[in-house]
Amino acid sequence: MTATDPALTALAQGWCALSLLHGKIEAHIERALQGRHDLSVREYSLLDVLSRQHEGDGGHLQMKQVADAVVLSQSATTRLVTRLEDRGLLERYLCPTDRRGIYTNVTEAGLELLQEARPTNDAALREALDEAAKNPEMAPLVRVVETLKAPVPA
Repeated sequence: MTATDPALTALAQGWCALSLLHGKIEAHIERALQGRHDLSVREYSLLDVLSRQHEGDGGHLQMKQVADAVVLSQSATTRLVTRLEDRGLLERYLCPTDRRGIYTNVTEAGLELLQEARPTNDAALREALDEAAKNPEMAPLVRVVETLKAPVPA
């Protein structure tokens, strides 16, 4: 294959279309969450991921797992956790079985904010997808997004 290979060109165009769709959706959700709840998309995602933890085996996520789930580096995730902790939305504590481990939980205030923000996030996502579906080049991607299920962690 060469750089001008039609298959590579089509692949690059598909990637660009997917990236454009993601950017449009994220920007639309960002405006809605910031305007109504003073939350960024990343902050919302972090609260959402951490709110799904439980007390059973494997119920608490290590920082690397959290970083992977919100698609950030570990250092960026740590800074994000610190910002939300400073706002009283998260709290950290030592792992009871491994004093080197630190867990992060969503506080009651964080859970309340997440509950208030969830309908905004969902509505903004639906709006962004509906708008993108009007574009014939984006419509197939929208259909794929609408049929995907969340991946099962490995």
